[in-house]
Amino acid sequence: MRALLGAVLALVLGAPALAAGPVVQAPAGAVRGEAAGGLGVFKGIPYAAPPTGQRRWKPPAPLAPWTGVREARDFGPACLQPRMPPGGIYSSDLPQLSEDCLTLNVWAPKDAKAAPVMVWIHGGSLVTGSSRESMYDGAALAKRGIVVVSINYRLGVLGYLAHPALSAESPDGVSGNYGLLDQIAALTWVKRNIAAFGGDPAKVTVAGESAGGLSVMYLMASPLARGLFDKAILQSAYMISTPELKANRFGLEPAEAAGARLAQQIGAADLAALRAMDGVQLIDKAPKTGFFPLGSVDGKVLNQPVEAFDRGEQAPVPILAGFNAGEIRSLRRLAPPKPASAADYEREIRARYGDLADAFLRLYPATDMGESILATTRDALYGWTAERLVRKQTELGQPGFLYLFDHGWPAANALDLHAFHAAEIPYVFGTHDRTPTGWPKPPASSTETRLTEAIQGAWANFVKTGAPGGGWRPYGETRAYMAFEDAPRPAERLMPGMYELNEAVVRRRRVEGKTPWNWNVGVVSPPLPPEPPERR
Repeated sequence: MRALLGAVLALVLGAPALAAGPVVQAPAGAVRGEAAGGLGVFKGIPYAAPPTGQRRWKPPAPLAPWTGVREARDFGPACLQPRMPPGGIYSSDLPQLSEDCLTLNVWAPKDAKAAPVMVWIHGGSLVTGSSRESMYDGAALAKRGIVVVSINYRLGVLGYLAHPALSAESPDGVSGNYGLLDQIAALTWVKRNIAAFGGDPAKVTVAGESAGGLSVMYLMASPLARGLFDKAILQSAYMISTPELKANRFGLEPAEAAGARLAQQIGAADLAALRAMDGVQLIDKAPKTGFFPLGSVDGKVLNQPVEAFDRGEQAPVPILAGFNAGEIRSLRRLAPPKPASAADYEREIRARYGDLADAFLRLYPATDMGESILATTRDALYGWTAERLVRKQTELGQPGFLYLFDHGWPAANALDLHAFHAAEIPYVFGTHDRTPTGWPKPPASSTETRLTEAIQGAWANFVKTGAPGGGWRPYGETRAYMAFEDAPRPAERLMPGMYELNEAVVRRRRVEGKTPWNWNVGVVSPPLPPEPPERR
């Protein structure tokens, strides 16, 4: 009744019940969005058919163009995922979850023509997250003259399950990687449709943080994604060992075997039973079997990232990559336990790192075990990856820009969260007022404003030109990088010895082929194999 009265009053007073918004006639179909602050904002646009029912665990299927004008004023549902406890740093307010979730959002400057495009892939360990999170609002970046797109993609067991029966029904004989295929489908949609929104389909930067950065790395290593983007931004990516589809390699169970074991443990006798199972039950039961979503190396959709980058087979595009000084301060579950004493710490390191122990202890001394343990995990996951990414692009003849985010503010420092994982995101998007409820809030100060302007400007410049500007030089021979502290500070040779140590550790494990190089570092590292004969 109240809604009806409101509509009647609106008509009587001469105001429309629903304000007209901008309409874009795209090849996929016409959409009506909202006009806001000189932008056209379009939310919840489907880019593929719903991956439900018999489409579950199949590559995304294209949608037929729709008729009429589709309203694009509300975000689509987030993909099915576990609900996170409220009040945490990374908690999300996701009012609606669904398997029918393959949508994207567009922020475009009014009257834009052939503007560069940035496609944002959210993080969340490939388990959680959504493009609707308010911290990813693309308005401030779009006001710098770029078109911003954010996407949903399938998560967890629904996005990354491999299984022999799924491979058998695939024309390519592969399975898994459905979330990655969703990302490729979204990029394909952008290539075909973004010109209608004022974007340039030939100037697309793919960007992401954490699992979003991992996804960008997967896209760079995927033959199917070639030509869909011309630049890449990777924030806190991690080049961990990725399971092979059918082979046991690097001590990782084959992805198909992991999927078959999961089906058995949750009582699904066959693929039909898996597809008939309630999606919420699936995402609840899968982690209890030990399932953890990662890409599957199959040679069709995805190549082993560390090897693809070594062979120079990754996408030959300019890259901007970096990590945060306090990554593990908010991810302490990834850090090994602290030994009882400094002597115990040093003894463990010498037993595990052998001839590399002296180099390890110089970087991560026993005199401050707590900080050393945090730094060990940070560097093995994020620091080594960031520098390796820009080094490998440099070897391809492409510009690579490295950064370290090392900025803290009073509320974060008081919680021992200086430069924590994802802390840079509000500086990129200009969304300090839209962070999760448990996020330590930065002050409204000139320092924060200037740093946000610098970081956001660098990202926008990179999307436009392939260079961030502001005195930020390519990595090159001087190993240049930008330190984002209270202000940007150009520097050279980030953490001397860090890259070399971690590269040596990973190289030995790769040659041996029996041990992953994921979270097993420091005092929980398996004993390192000896230096390969060809390197002695």
